Amino acid sequence: MADPFSNVIQIGESDEAANELPQVLGRNLRRLRTRQGHSLERLAKLSGVSRAMLSQIETGMSAPSINLLWKIATALGVPFATLLDSQKVQGTVVLRRQHAKILTSVDGKFTSRALFPFDAERKVEFYELRFAAGHTENAEAHAAGTIENIILAKGQLEIRAGQEAPHHLSEGDAILFEADVPHSYGNPGGSEAIAYLVMTYVEAVG
Repeated sequence: MADPFSNVIQIGESDEAANELPQVLGRNLRRLRTRQGHSLERLAKLSGVSRAMLSQIETGMSAPSINLLWKIATALGVPFATLLDSQKVQGTVVLRRQHAKILTSVDGKFTSRALFPFDAERKVEFYELRFAAGHTENAEAHAAGTIENIILAKGQLEIRAGQEAPHHLSEGDAILFEADVPHSYGNPGGSEAIAYLVMTYVEAVG
């Protein structure tokens, strides 16, 4: 069996961003869990993430894989970004590329860059997604009613949602689908695919 603690994510392009995230994630997870009255054992059962991993996250000692974060967010009924919320911001915000919060899969073949500040609970999130040639990224079902709207900016992409037949996208194509079922994004091409995702939740919670 693979060591679950080896499934880590790399965050951002600066040491500051990488060092800050585990503490922010830990504080938010503990706050959300206790607010909802869950013990570590109960949240472990709801999310399918081990109690040991949840404890490691809450103490800032570990950053989980992207899929584990989605499982936790779904179990808590909160938008993904709520777990990464670091501060409140007002007015105009410029998100510099060099300070971006980038989530990278364990094998490095998939990255997700948040194109919005982690400043508050929200109904809509915006991401840049990059898929290496030949890579397929599988995603767990999100909270009930979650909608994904994707436009492909470069390359090719094949989207599978639940039991539906796959949908093939070429550059400039867009798709909207219900993401509260297991789904996947596959890059059948020989070069990197770049897409932009708008994630819409039924309501902002957390």
